[in-house]
Amino acid sequence: MTENILKKYSETADCPVRNVLDRFGDKWSTLVILILGDAGTLRFNELHRLMETVSEKMLTVTLKKLDADGLVKRTLYPQVPPRVEYELTERGRSLLPLLQSLVDWANENMPEIQKSREQYQAA
Repeated sequence: MTENILKKYSETADCPVRNVLDRFGDKWSTLVILILGDAGTLRFNELHRLMETVSEKMLTVTLKKLDADGLVKRTLYPQVPPRVEYELTERGRSLLPLLQSLVDWANENMPEIQKSREQYQAA
C-alpha cells in the first residue's frame, strides 16, 4: 500500500494539479483572475489601480504567465498611445466557480486558521 501511495504522489513533474497550481497559485494570479471575472475587460492601468500593492513589473509578469496558459487574453489596439486590454478566456472563466469556492472556504475558515496559527506560535 505504501508503494502505491508513493507512486501516486511522486510523479511531481507530470502532475497536472501541481503544474496548474504552480502557475496560478502565486500571490497575484488568483486575484487577477477574480478581478477580471468581476470586471470583465480592463486596461493594464485599470487593473493595476484595482490591485493597489502589486508593482507594474509583477503585474506584467503575472499577466504574461496567465496569457501563456490561455487563461487571459491580451488585446493590443494599434493606436497612439497603444491601448492594451485584458480579459479572461473561456478557460479562465471556467476557473471562476472553483476559485470562488476557495474564496468562500477561506473566508469561512480564516478565523479558526488564525487561532491555530496563534496557538502554534505560542507553544
